[in-house]
Amino acid sequence: MYKRISYITAIMVVLISMNLKAQVTTQSPYSKFGVGNIRGVVTPQLRGMGGISTGVYKPSGYSNVNMHNPASYPGINLTTVDIGIMGSLTTLDDGSTSENSFNGTLSHLLIGIPVSSRSALSFGVVPYTDLGYSFTNRVTLSNGPNSDAQQADYIYSGEGGLNKGFIGYGYRFGKYLKIGANVEYLFGNLQNSRSTELVVPDTVSNNTINSRMQDKNSIGGLTFSYGVQYDIPLDSKTSIILGYSGSSSSKVSSTRSMVVTQYSKNSMGEENSALDTLVNNVGSSTDLKLPLIHNFGFTIQRDNKWLIGADYRMGKWSEASIGGESLGLQNTNGFSVGTQVTPDINSINSFFKRMDYRLGFTYDKTYVQINQHDIKQMALTFGVGVPLARATSGLSFYKLNFTTEIGKRGNTSDGLLQENYVNFSLGFTLNDKWFRKFKFD
Repeated sequence: MYKRISYITAIMVVLISMNLKAQVTTQSPYSKFGVGNIRGVVTPQLRGMGGISTGVYKPSGYSNVNMHNPASYPGINLTTVDIGIMGSLTTLDDGSTSENSFNGTLSHLLIGIPVSSRSALSFGVVPYTDLGYSFTNRVTLSNGPNSDAQQADYIYSGEGGLNKGFIGYGYRFGKYLKIGANVEYLFGNLQNSRSTELVVPDTVSNNTINSRMQDKNSIGGLTFSYGVQYDIPLDSKTSIILGYSGSSSSKVSSTRSMVVTQYSKNSMGEENSALDTLVNNVGSSTDLKLPLIHNFGFTIQRDNKWLIGADYRMGKWSEASIGGESLGLQNTNGFSVGTQVTPDINSINSFFKRMDYRLGFTYDKTYVQINQHDIKQMALTFGVGVPLARATSGLSFYKLNFTTEIGKRGNTSDGLLQENYVNFSLGFTLNDKWFRKFKFD
């Protein structure tokens, strides 16, 4: 028992430290806006069904941690540990050229512990947003002294992201009503940089002075989420589960640093040491205001056989701000639909009949709008849950969950970029009975 607890604690410490050190886990120009690209649902079990979660209670015979609706926690009847990794292959396309990139990261650590027959506790660390981009925009400023057009490169780059550590509790009242809540600690860094470099012909000596503005927000503070689910039984094994979950509008602390420097480059195009620092505002305290989020969903489920469901979500991101300054975002909305089928969970002769098969679709209008164009994203998801051999004690169960997500964000109209991506998620779920009392004759 204590060895298991020490092992899980060690894994959590490693995950937290690696998330703090890992800076670039995405290559997306759209992550430049707001607080980065919202990661959404992280576990492969839910992602394989298009990301439905609000009405998901206990989708299979295994206990799962669905932190996106803490009202689902009473479905955890065995100690549950879920650890995962994620990789993403992204292609950026502007209509004429394309560029590929691959990024991978540890995705989550979730732990659920039953407290009583009616309640359970959960805690863990999950990603919230990703920030990572680097691109150049060349513009014409004015005519030069020889009537030649003077050009300049605006170079944009950013890295970082936000993570959530959380602890939550869910309780079931009677047979049908469940409620739950999470206390979350949001933390991470958002770093953005913009450089302006004059374009100098190769035949001209490069003695121009360039400038760079670096803006960093170090964020840390508490947020809250909550949820409710209600079961409507259709027969002894089939039911409809209605769900709602949300995140409260809250302010978290942010330490902001802004540095503006001037620099030059040598004949080889290499950057020299900074010539001067024009602005050096380090460590000013401010706050990040996060919006109110609503999620509505339902599932129709036949226990250990099949599940089908849908989610609808909306967020008031137009109210988001840093230090009272609006982030210039728009309100979001989206939906997900998904299903899971398990042919025969108790099959002895066929391993494939015991597997979970998942399929889903997700669509979102993101909080980014460029040139009067809403940036939308959509994806088709599919995955499997593979049961592994039980422990000899018969009280430990293991499952591998794998999901592939094929989608796109944005489009190539009016000079915009389209991101085509393939995300791979792999998770390992352990169910075990801890805190047992043993009797000896």
